[in-house]
Amino acid sequence: MNTLEILFYALSAFAIVSAVMVLISKNPIHSVLWLILVFFAISGHYILLNAQFLAIVNIIVYAGAIMVLFLFVIMLMNVKKDQEPKKQHLVKFIGVIAGGSFLTLLIALVKQTSQLQGKTVLLKEGTIGLIHPLGKALFSDYVVPFEISSVLFLSAMVGAVIIGKK
Repeated sequence: MNTLEILFYALSAFAIVSAVMVLISKNPIHSVLWLILVFFAISGHYILLNAQFLAIVNIIVYAGAIMVLFLFVIMLMNVKKDQEPKKQHLVKFIGVIAGGSFLTLLIALVKQTSQLQGKTVLLKEGTIGLIHPLGKALFSDYVVPFEISSVLFLSAMVGAVIIGKK
């Protein structure tokens, strides 16, 4: 095994352990913190796939902004163990059915990918996922939609400030 495979398996194990900890943590704040670690492991996978832009965006947007928003919502809700409603048996049964269906789907996907294991996929270039080709395409082929989206974001920010001041 080479170092990339070892790194892949280490990141995968770290992501799985962190995801399991998200599910079994009793404290919701600890669950959010474990989820941040899952996002960092996923960003490591993006780097292994030579997609540095996606890795950085994943860290900034998901691990940064969205998880901070989750933390604030959880802290503002002030969830207490005593006030947690008891789950009905029907909800638990539906959860087991949904989980079993998802597990069946995952097993089918793993079987299908094991059949495709020996086949190779040919890519035109080795620059997929890098920032330079993305920026070149963004500012040459898609400059008008890029500028329109920036104007939309600016108007949304101005609208949020106006709504917030009232």
